[in-house]
Order: sequence, then C-alpha cells, then structure tokens
Amino acid sequence: MDHDIDLAKPRRDAVWEVFRAALRLGLTSFGGPVAHLGYFRAEYVEKRRWLNDQTYAEIVSLCQLLPGPASSQVGIAIGMLRAGWLGGIAAWAGFTLPSALALAALAYAMGATDLAGGEWAKWLLLVAVAVVAQAVQGMALTLASERKTGSIALAAAALSLLWPASWAQLVILAGAAGVGMLLFRRADPDANAMNPLASPVGARSAVWLLGLLLVLLFGLPAAAALADSAWLHLAANFYRAGALVFGGGHVVLPMLEPAVAEQAWMSGEQFMAGYGAAQAVPGPLFTLSAYIGMAAAGWVGSIVAVLAMFFPSFLLVGGTLPFWSRIRRQQRLQAVLKGINAAVVGILLAALYDPVFTGAVHDRFDLCVVLVAYGLLVLWKMPAWMLTGLALIAGVATTWWM
Repeated sequence: MDHDIDLAKPRRDAVWEVFRAALRLGLTSFGGPVAHLGYFRAEYVEKRRWLNDQTYAEIVSLCQLLPGPASSQVGIAIGMLRAGWLGGIAAWAGFTLPSALALAALAYAMGATDLAGGEWAKWLLLVAVAVVAQAVQGMALTLASERKTGSIALAAAALSLLWPASWAQLVILAGAAGVGMLLFRRADPDANAMNPLASPVGARSAVWLLGLLLVLLFGLPAAAALADSAWLHLAANFYRAGALVFGGGHVVLPMLEPAVAEQAWMSGEQFMAGYGAAQAVPGPLFTLSAYIGMAAAGWVGSIVAVLAMFFPSFLLVGGTLPFWSRIRRQQRLQAVLKGINAAVVGILLAALYDPVFTGAVHDRFDLCVVLVAYGLLVLWKMPAWMLTGLALIAGVATTWWM
C-alpha cells in the first residue's frame, strides 16, 4: 500500500496536524541537525506515513545543498508538501518556538539580573569549546579529509584569522567557490536515479522567490545604513546569516560573532554563554538568534532576529523545490559546493581559536575542563545537550558555593 501523500495537492485542512507533529519534535529533538533528521524520519515517515523514504531522502538531499538550517528546511519542505505554505509555516513554528522562547527568556533573565557574571556562564563557555571542537573534527572528516579540500580549509582558516571582518567571510566563501570549480570539475554529480520530487510551488513563483531572496540580501543592509535603525541592523545581519551560512548551526558562530561585537549587542562572554545554552535545548541551533535579539532590542528584537534568520529558508525551499531534479545533476554546482564546504570547515576552525578558545580558556583548570568535556563528547558519545546540562548544574553549584 502506498502511504505517500499527494504532493501536487497539499491538504489545507492539515495545518493544525502539521503544527502538532512539529511541536512534538520541537520539544524533544535534542542532539543537533543529524539527530533531528532521524527524529523527523521516525515521526513523518514511520509513524505518520505522510511520505515514503524515497521522497524523504530527496528532501534531505536538497536541504543539505542549501545554505541555512538543514533540519528546519526539511521540516518546512515536509510541511509545505503536506499542507501548502501554511503547512510550511506551521512546521517551522512548531519546531522552532520552544527553543527560541527558552533562549529569549534566558537572555531576558541575564539582562534583568547579574546572571551574566556568574560562574555558571564560565562553565557553559568551556563546554562550548569542546562542542565546537567536535563539530570541526566531524566536519573536517566529512568535508575536508582530502589533500585539496584540506588545503582549502586551512587557507580559509588562515584568512579568517588574519582578516576578521564580518563581511570578509563572504569573500572567502566566494573565493572557495571559484577554487572548487577549478579543482573539482571532474567530480561526479549525485547520480541517484530517483523519481522527480513534486512541488506545490510553480516554476514562475519559484523564480520570484529566489529574486526576493537576493533583493533582501542586498536591500536590508542598504536600508539599515540609510535609516540607522537598530531593528533593521538586526534584520540585515540575521538575514545574511540565514541566507549564506553553509555547514549547519555551528557555523552561525563565526558568522554572527563579528556582527555582535561591531554592533555592541552584548559582551563576548554573554554571546558564548548563549551559544553554550543553545546546546542544551531541543530544536535548531539557529534559535540563538532569539537570544541575541533579546539582548539587543528586547522582545521585539528577539522576534525580528528569529524571523530574519529563518525567512531565507522559506524562500530557498520554495524557490528550489521545482528545480531540484535538474540541480542535483549539475557537475559545476557540485564542484562549487565542495569548495564552499571545505572553506566552511576552515572558518569554523578559526572561530574555534578566536573567539571560542581565547574567550573561555584562561588557565590550566579551564583547559582540563575542556579536555574532559571533549573526551565525553567524542570518546564516550555523551550528547551535547546532556553535557551542557551538566555544565549548567556545575556552574550554578559553583556560583552558590562561592
């Protein structure tokens, strides 16, 4: 019996059903993007039978190629296929709101009290070092383990350290794309002989969505410069991150940290404490935007930051679904992405040193805590959310004891 849905005719009456399923995932999906995809398959494919494994694999493949939060984009795509655009919004809201509200509340508490200066924040910073180190290691093994890709990664790391401006990363990624096209021209494209992925979005509408993506990418910074509005600066920076970040949630760290420093939204210690706290909540790491937005401009700032961070995902998913069957067979695109992904590893490696390591490790005890945390993550396979929770308990206990 075929349990797949009719992708050409989404069910408008299924919006509430999509939201409830996504909310359950948003409350329970710990462990990062790879774990999220496992949770999604269990919920949407095995339990609810909204789509089959073949369709799910196609959606995952598409979203892995796009910039932005891959797991959130998979949820948006499934929601769109199930219940149209409202289904995509419902899927995103259910999966995103729990962690966004938790991190916004944490930032509010830190602003209203002296929590930011407590020992608990220091422990979260130290755990963040280990988490980012694990992310660099895992991404390097997958994306930069060969001589050419490893060289691109190291060059990107060196350039990122020598050229720390926030916009410099865009130049580095563009250069890596060109290098990738030259070095990997003979790379074989994904030759999966799957059926074309149906889309509820027409080709003409998709082109308009991609055009809007570019207009906002260049228009928001220009508007922010002219109006000198705090909210527009927030929207411009988070939109840029959501539209251009390759490599998953951890890459948000080097993309946003320079902007946070330039705009003086919060201290480096507060930023890293929020990054550490984001490891302990379910849902996408991109909801760190709620934390930064709250510190920068209150609850309105938090809403603006979250919407700006995730809006590109809707435009990207809607704009590429109709063309996916052609995109996956393009050799040049595969070569460009290979270069970009290797550079992402280098950018994250540079961020591991500065600001992550330099901002957290100040003595031998701090380094020992990082080594223990890294061992628990890599050797003993402790989930990052569990380790962060233990660090939070240790930090609160240390603050109380002192």
